Amino acid sequence: METDRARQRRALWASFVGTGIEFYDFYIYATAASLVFGQIFFPPGDPGLQQLASFATLAVAFFARPVGAAVFGHYGDRIGRKATLVASLLTMGLSTTLVAFLPTYAMAGWIAPFALCVLRFGQGFGLGGEWGGAALLAVENSPPGWRARFGTAPQMGAPAGFLVANGLFLLLGLWLTPQEFADWGWRIPFLLSAALVAVGLWIRLKLGETPEFQAALEEAPPPKVPLGEVLRNHRGPLIAGTIGAVCCFATYYIATAFLLGWGTKSLGYAMQDFLGVQLVAILFMAAGIYLSAWAADVHFDPRRVLAGGCVGVMLLGFLIAPLMAGGLAGVFLFLSLLLFAMGFAYGPLGAWLPGLFPPRVRYTGASMTFNIAGVIGGGLTPLIAQALALQGGLAPVGWYLSLAGALSLAALIWARRTETPAAAVIGLP
Repeated sequence: METDRARQRRALWASFVGTGIEFYDFYIYATAASLVFGQIFFPPGDPGLQQLASFATLAVAFFARPVGAAVFGHYGDRIGRKATLVASLLTMGLSTTLVAFLPTYAMAGWIAPFALCVLRFGQGFGLGGEWGGAALLAVENSPPGWRARFGTAPQMGAPAGFLVANGLFLLLGLWLTPQEFADWGWRIPFLLSAALVAVGLWIRLKLGETPEFQAALEEAPPPKVPLGEVLRNHRGPLIAGTIGAVCCFATYYIATAFLLGWGTKSLGYAMQDFLGVQLVAILFMAAGIYLSAWAADVHFDPRRVLAGGCVGVMLLGFLIAPLMAGGLAGVFLFLSLLLFAMGFAYGPLGAWLPGLFPPRVRYTGASMTFNIAGVIGGGLTPLIAQALALQGGLAPVGWYLSLAGALSLAALIWARRTETPAAAVIGLP
């Protein structure tokens, strides 16, 4: 019989690897959208407008994510975490792989961007069911006092997926000419997704159900409509959790998708140089994720640590314009500080959001809060940031970033009224 330690280790590995693969899929799209999608999937014209159109396709997935959260959350709370996580990974992987086979605008006209949006919707739908299930897989298998640190398993999937995705684009940029990359090189990362998904499925198919989900089934039958129960009985936590998570999305997509496009196309940095700086800076995000979870378990609680991260993001919003204009050293300093602060506004979410809901509707509740926050904080952020920067440079983008931090901070302060003392401290129902 499997020991508790072996079960916990398997759950952590499955949570980290599966989420890392799904974020890899999500990020290769964001990177390609920043670099080449505008020029190959949309009509010839002004590069700035092409970039706006490309970033608009990014938003499609964010609006699909709450739909995926509702569907996968429904089955995750009714039939279990394992089967639902397998289905979400398959949905994401198939949508991503098919992008590699799409025709360009020159080949198929408006069919090309339409098909791109359909597959982007599939990506968002699959990811909508991923994070909540992966977070539950980790925290519902955690030993006492380790809930926030176990909750970093899906959070660490984000920087891991980013490193693999952008590292691959960096290598392709070094190996291929710009024309080769635009013609066919960008398709390679999407093709590789199929192999990564196969690895993730192999790991997840070996899982069992979490102890807390099994205990909830023994106490009472699963809810017939989990989303209805969340909306009826848990509106306060749903609102607080959603707005409290907005900051991390806005921060991440400004630091990665928007600044990659703006830095290479408007500020004149070479693609390889900028990608290299981002790859090193993302390590600061990983460090922030783990340090924040350790602080949440040992010294504070997830909500207070998240609030500290939001304060850091608010302050750094005022430094974006001067530091981004300060050469690659300034870019590296800004991205490192911003992504480190984002780690504190993101890392404890794996413990805090599930802790807002009881086990019987936890998959649905955690997934909906996280993914609706993605719509608000991430879905239109690159598009809005691009429009702000075209009008007034990077300073208004910084104000937007600070506003996102302030909004989440206010929600986290208000969230004290929606938490029980136990949930506030250790994320228990």
